[in-house]
Amino acid sequence: MSRPIWKGHISFGLVNVPVVLNSAERRTNISFRMIDSRNSARIRYDRVNEETGEEVPWDKIVKGYEYEDGNYVLLSEEELQNASPELTKTIEIEQFVDLKDIDIRYFDRPYMLVPDKKGEKGYVLLREAIAESGKAGIAKVVIRGRQYLSALISQGKALVLELLRFNQELIDLSEFDLPSTDIREYGVSKKEIELASKLIDGMTAKWNASKFHDEYRDALMKLVERKIKSGQTEAIEDVEAEEAPVTQTINFMDVLKQSVEHAEKGRTKTGRAAKPKAAGPRTRRPRKQRAG
Repeated sequence: MSRPIWKGHISFGLVNVPVVLNSAERRTNISFRMIDSRNSARIRYDRVNEETGEEVPWDKIVKGYEYEDGNYVLLSEEELQNASPELTKTIEIEQFVDLKDIDIRYFDRPYMLVPDKKGEKGYVLLREAIAESGKAGIAKVVIRGRQYLSALISQGKALVLELLRFNQELIDLSEFDLPSTDIREYGVSKKEIELASKLIDGMTAKWNASKFHDEYRDALMKLVERKIKSGQTEAIEDVEAEEAPVTQTINFMDVLKQSVEHAEKGRTKTGRAAKPKAAGPRTRRPRKQRAG
């Protein structure tokens, strides 16, 4: 169960809806520690007082703002939270925009809003009105001592607060060396685009997030388990990486036709989109044999 981050309210015109802000994501990263390869000892990063050289306990650590060289204003977590209650406990909707108009690159992190005591009616009212409009409420919110831009979105039974990146945090597309929109310049024909579109249709399925998982994490865990079972708990220095496939000139028209046929056959057999095999041969470097 997600732990509440803070209790406050959504400000919507003259309407205030009491809510509880919760994290809406669960991190499943594999945690690695820094280890000295010479003796497998952990590498520690200590919280050390630079004057006394002594370790500082967590309950004695506060945040400090350096206003002059070597001079600080000290602030506790409580002071940071209460610096401006109207900002730190409020999601004030400043405007509404069409959800489809928000560039996907702006979306950063989701938070779940749950109605607080006696806030159900206002919560449902706002949720249904936003859902019917197809819009998102743009607001600023303070979380853990930092202000964020956010989008309030209706999703099923929930009001979701999506943190957005500020405009200055995104690198403008003009800074990247991207191909122009003139398809003739790259020898792309309309027939190829039509075939690619047909392939997309053949691979289209209803979105179901539960069908996807972190395959790389699974592979890492299998590697870890194999090393534990074999008693091989030390790092291996010279592990030879698999070579990337050799790049070849591809006849896109032929490849697209084969892919469309494969997708259509797969759909006929299973009733769902099939995943076509990648074109071009894969070459592997022979693995070195380890001495006895």
